[in-house]
Amino acid sequence: MGKRPEWLKMKVPDEKVLTKMENMVRNLSLHTVCESAVCPNIGKCFKSSTATFMVLGNTCTRNCRFCAVNKGHPEPLNIEEPKNVAIASKKLGLKHTVITSVTRDDLEDGGADHFVEIIKRMRKENPQSTIELLIPDLRGNWKSLKKIIDAKPDILNHNVETVEILYGKVRPTAVYSRSIELLRQVKIFDKGVYTKSGIMVGLGETEEQVMKVMDDLLEVGCDIMTIGQYLRPSKSHIPVYEYISPEQFEKYKQIAIEKGFKFVASAPYVRSSYRAYEGIKTLEKIK
Repeated sequence: MGKRPEWLKMKVPDEKVLTKMENMVRNLSLHTVCESAVCPNIGKCFKSSTATFMVLGNTCTRNCRFCAVNKGHPEPLNIEEPKNVAIASKKLGLKHTVITSVTRDDLEDGGADHFVEIIKRMRKENPQSTIELLIPDLRGNWKSLKKIIDAKPDILNHNVETVEILYGKVRPTAVYSRSIELLRQVKIFDKGVYTKSGIMVGLGETEEQVMKVMDDLLEVGCDIMTIGQYLRPSKSHIPVYEYISPEQFEKYKQIAIEKGFKFVASAPYVRSSYRAYEGIKTLEKIK
């Protein structure tokens, strides 16, 4: 793929803002997906005191070909992490806290108990904040999922990432139907928990395939959808097939809204946690 188009050029982040946020995160021995996944919105989000905390360590057991997060053999869980996430959320005065994780297939429960403890700590330390979890597929362990849902997160996010036909190429160790089923199970366990999912485009998918993902998500009651441009983190990752125009992103947004999603974020730099607080406020208004 050639040079990035004009609409994908972003201002250099404010170094003072980045340093301040990075120091606070380091002092609490935390990781942010903003840094680990090389998110293009890091400057904008850090400047507004927003961050997505990445828990269960910073090494993933999966080998997705689009992701910049470290891969390999993870270290043991940090038992101080739930407390530290809650403290960081409180210090930042977050009204909406997003917590994601690497995939930990080495753990029997996939990290479910750790997520539960984070929610408990968050409710104690920063009760004014709503909580959004972005979780892995737990290898289809619905007992672990139920533990998480019983802890009452406000939003449960699980990204399908791409269209079904590209899974073998983009997510070789994941299963599209399992990800869709996870979102179905959330609503079976608790209809009051909002569900959310997102995809990247520019990987070679067709418009019809994207709309099929929308239909699959709506069929299992998904409330929120995000759509963003895939950007190659390094030459060792899967190449960008095409850069999707802002007009096409707007078209996807309108289609998704017309199909029935309650909130849709669709633009080149949209990522799963981008405008997350706006999403939940919108849902609360129409509840």
